[in-house]
Amino acid sequence: WMGGDRDGNPNVTPNVTREVCLTNRIKAAELLEKDIREIMGSLSGNPPRGMDDTCRFESAAMQRIRDRVGMDSRAPYRSFLHPVAERLANTSAWARAELLKVQKGGVSDEGSLFSTEDIFLDKAELMEDLITVHESLCDTGNAVAADGRLVDVIRKVSAFGLTLVPLDVRQESDRHSEALDCITRYLGLGSYLQWDEAARVNWITNQLQSKRPLIRSGAWNESDEIFTPTAVDTLETFKMISEQYDASLGAYVISQCTSASDIMAVLLLQRDAGVKKPLRVVPLFETLDDLNGAAATMDQLFNIPAYVGSLEGRKQEVMIGYSDSAKDAGRLAATWAQYEKQLELVDVAKKHSVDMTFFHGKGGTVGRGGNPNTFNGIVEHAPGTVNGQFRVTEQGEMINQNFGYSDRAERTLDIYTAAVLAEQHTDRPLPNQEWKNVMDKLSDISCDAYRKIVRGDERFVPYFRAATPELELSKLNIGSRPAKRKATGGVESLRAIPWIFAWTQTRLNLPTWLGVGEAINQVLASEDEQTLRQMYNEWGSFRTTIDLVEMILSKSDSSIARHYEDVLVSDPAAVDLGSEIRKIHDGTEQAIKNLTGHKILAENDHLLLQLMAVRNPYVDCLNVLQAETLKRLRANENSDEEQVLNDALLTTITGVANGMGNTG
Repeated sequence: WMGGDRDGNPNVTPNVTREVCLTNRIKAAELLEKDIREIMGSLSGNPPRGMDDTCRFESAAMQRIRDRVGMDSRAPYRSFLHPVAERLANTSAWARAELLKVQKGGVSDEGSLFSTEDIFLDKAELMEDLITVHESLCDTGNAVAADGRLVDVIRKVSAFGLTLVPLDVRQESDRHSEALDCITRYLGLGSYLQWDEAARVNWITNQLQSKRPLIRSGAWNESDEIFTPTAVDTLETFKMISEQYDASLGAYVISQCTSASDIMAVLLLQRDAGVKKPLRVVPLFETLDDLNGAAATMDQLFNIPAYVGSLEGRKQEVMIGYSDSAKDAGRLAATWAQYEKQLELVDVAKKHSVDMTFFHGKGGTVGRGGNPNTFNGIVEHAPGTVNGQFRVTEQGEMINQNFGYSDRAERTLDIYTAAVLAEQHTDRPLPNQEWKNVMDKLSDISCDAYRKIVRGDERFVPYFRAATPELELSKLNIGSRPAKRKATGGVESLRAIPWIFAWTQTRLNLPTWLGVGEAINQVLASEDEQTLRQMYNEWGSFRTTIDLVEMILSKSDSSIARHYEDVLVSDPAAVDLGSEIRKIHDGTEQAIKNLTGHKILAENDHLLLQLMAVRNPYVDCLNVLQAETLKRLRANENSDEEQVLNDALLTTITGVANGMGNTG
């Protein structure tokens, strides 16, 4: 997503995406040119020839090579691949010139030195040449050489193409609505933002069925009184998409998606910008309300012929937001909504004969949908929602942890592959109605308890900002984008990453467990006690959820959190809230142990207990140093010591994050 994800990040402009796409092409061409020249060095021979100096093997592929290099070539494979390598060199030179042109604001003309015949823009052309060489080698008795380095390069081209990675573009739904509002007012049709949902869908549907463009390209730069700067940026983004070559971009992800018109708006804006091969439109359902309405939204879309007709191969991708739904409703309520609503979406897709793939927007920490046990995390997804297709985000330090070294990357991909295959052959019955009823009860209780503190208690935001390094995190250069979607607002506008990260630093890990203990205790004290215990023992998905909460609680330390309060919190009301939260934390620990039957938290995870016994004494010291550093920073803003203190804070943040693990 780097260079494509512009959700709440003003630094990702259309030109930034252009630069990243061209940089990817430069690197891909350089790597492939190196590979091709290496193959040329190893394929120096000539196929066996008879007494009449003709090839002893009949081969259509060999004939194609001879047609290009001539019958007299003594090294036909080298001669055949040489122009391929040169064309790849031209491709990287062309992309560099285009990149310079973008950086200079469209001034450089160096890119025009190359014609489309001189460069590779479509991987199919490159693949055709490589397959020709492979077939020729196999046909002429050189299968061993064919299936060596050459096959590796063919696989690289198949997997990475000429772009390394296709960028996803992501933007908030409000930005598209704002752009369409400017267009409708420019056309004298009234305000799109003031129309109801039915009117929006009807108007977009009519526009999709019309071949007439809505607005002339660039017209938004000629009417400042109507087109806002953010609307101009949005429309320029779609113009940029229309300029990209094949495979540069992948999906268009719509964050904060709440309705059918949010999805159709992107389809219309792509068509109006002249995008030849529209990006697949992926709605991202994030909050609890969005998840609850997802099935109805997709059902409405699949009943609109103009939309279904836009689906390539009747395939629909839907992204599930784990981070924001958990921040909105708490871990337990969000987990149940994600599970239940994915099943509903599968039913909707089946009803309309649409092949649905889920894109799981997870982070490394449990509070953001992560699971240290990747295999179990995949296998325990709701039955019928994976079906051999699994797309997931890898973020932050988890990229280095899982893919930073070749052996780790191979192991991680092995686990993903094994889990996706095993999921199809693992019998996991759906929860019965009694279990669903208990889950609804747990979800409602936990959500109410979570929101009572996070949203309903006026002491919470002051406590959160005083007792954690949340404010300081936004000032440090350790994130890929601003800490908030909007400059104003409280916890609701804060991104999930700093929300989770701040609590992890103080070792309280509040977002993962808040509300869970109250829900478990109430159900255990009711007539549903035995049902709940049966669910933990027999339902793998539920047991995984509880075990993850238990694991996070075992890593938590309320005494460390109390130390942060003692050092940093001066407001008596906030101090009282901190004491109440720690009591809830301790009560949640007891509730988990009561349900699991464990005497100590994570007692079956011997490796984790040993790791914490070794790490915690060091992390404890870092927490004490961090609290003191925060105290001094807040007392010495804009002083000569501020930079030194910021460096010290960053050091402690890194140390605590590494000590805690799966934090971002």
